[in-house]
Amino acid sequence: MPPRLRSFIGTILIIFLVIIYALVATTIATLTLANYPWWVHLLYFLFSGLLWILPAMLIIKWMAGPVRKSD
Repeated sequence: MPPRLRSFIGTILIIFLVIIYALVATTIATLTLANYPWWVHLLYFLFSGLLWILPAMLIIKWMAGPVRKSD
């Protein structure tokens, strides 16, 4: 697969990941955290705000292409 196509597909995947993840994380927060104190909200959004990085890293790693072996 050409690198430009791989980068284009990866960019689209990351955009969809961020949109879907934000909707799911916010929905979970509004359904479950309504009666909890502010610090629980802070911890939840801190954790969920960093968690999306893991799948994004995998997509970026895929976008970079296969690892080239050095001789």
